[in-house]
Amino acid sequence: MKLVTQKPLFIAEISANHLGDFERAKKLVTAAIGAGATAVKFQTYTAATMTLDLNTPEFRISDDHALWGGKKLYSLYESAHTPWEWHEDLFNLCRERSVIPFSSPFDSTAVDFLESLGAPMYKIASMETGDHKLIRRVAETGKPLIISTGATELEEIDELVEVVRKTGNSNLTLLVCTSSYPAKPADAHIFRMKLLRDRFGVKVGLSDHTLGIGVSIAAIALGAVAIEKHITIKRSDGGPDGAFSMEPHEFKQLVEEGTSAALSLGSENWSMQESERESRRIRRSLYVVKDVQAGETVTEQNIRAIRPGGGIKPKYLPNLIGRKFLKEVPAGTPLDFLFIE
Repeated sequence: MKLVTQKPLFIAEISANHLGDFERAKKLVTAAIGAGATAVKFQTYTAATMTLDLNTPEFRISDDHALWGGKKLYSLYESAHTPWEWHEDLFNLCRERSVIPFSSPFDSTAVDFLESLGAPMYKIASMETGDHKLIRRVAETGKPLIISTGATELEEIDELVEVVRKTGNSNLTLLVCTSSYPAKPADAHIFRMKLLRDRFGVKVGLSDHTLGIGVSIAAIALGAVAIEKHITIKRSDGGPDGAFSMEPHEFKQLVEEGTSAALSLGSENWSMQESERESRRIRRSLYVVKDVQAGETVTEQNIRAIRPGGGIKPKYLPNLIGRKFLKEVPAGTPLDFLFIE
């Protein structure tokens, strides 16, 4: 499966926005599909595969964190995880609508589980870029692999790309990502996509935690082949990720405007478009605007640059003034060099 399409892969990240309710999860997937998502992404883990159930300071989010300050890591992941028994039904819901279902696994048991569901591709989350064992396991499936690069040093990206390539998997897309929630547009640095593309020879995209669509549209204009955004029914519903998630009507706008941005890139080759033919036909050209007789002098009173085209190009007007007409020419005739001595 190739990620490059006529438009970017628009990934709707469900994350924790199901709020622990299976019916809401299905409603959210349906809303994402209705908004034009071309892929829907889940996260596959349990609290126990992510961390230990401890309440010491290092196992808590820092108190000053804007969204999750003071929460135990275990409690956060316990409330946010997508129950594994939901996955098959949610994957099938996507497949029924010809939308790609996939997930971010967080350990090898999650990869094994997702393989049993026939997951067509995988995503490695930014926080897992240092887990070479996980990256290797996913890459060894031979399936397309997307890796976010938030909170990751460039040297670490060098290392993870090498891990992927040593497995023989060459279908890698790196996403520029800012791991803050919500992220500030000034922290997005989407020019880094070019750095990643040039340095590693890979496809690039954006995992976007900013509010709105502006940053994503800019990324598409710079060649992003994949855009990932969190989606929720309503931000006011809350949840761990609600504050920086898009509502369905906003995601729809992203897809519509992002598709336009992608299509507008076109080619560096300069040629007139078929849609411009009529405009070209009615461009100004030189016309005889008064009846003239043979031998009459060419002046700015009897020839002018007017619309439409068909006559000599206006740039030749100064070279024609003062010369003589060779024949009688009625007004309204496009000027031809054969009329002038």
